[in-house]
Amino acid sequence: MRFEHTNRRGFWLGFIDFFTAGLFFLLYMPLGGLQEELERVLGHKVQPYWKAYLLGIPTLFIYTLVWMARISEELKAKAVELGIEGPHTSFRHMFWWNMLGCPCCGPMIATMRFFDTLNKVERELNEKG
Repeated sequence: MRFEHTNRRGFWLGFIDFFTAGLFFLLYMPLGGLQEELERVLGHKVQPYWKAYLLGIPTLFIYTLVWMARISEELKAKAVELGIEGPHTSFRHMFWWNMLGCPCCGPMIATMRFFDTLNKVERELNEKG
């Protein structure tokens, strides 16, 4: 099991996603292979982002945010399990940077840490083979 995309630039992905109101990740999750990689890293099926996005519309995207924050917490647990040093993404980091962080920079900071943690986990899994 080899991970190819271990250098994703989270800040720029968050920047694009913020200014497209989440529409960017509707395409990036399935077409960029992120959905599949998250499932491989976490070891279980993950609800597709498009479902979380659609369920988020009537809740002002709180559902979508909680969905992403839960995945962040699982990713943090995986990083800790592998002995990867932090800082890691987490439920609190993802949720509060998106809710209360500077309106433009908060989501980008949260997304940057998410992808930083994901990249570290994937590199570690690649090394362990």
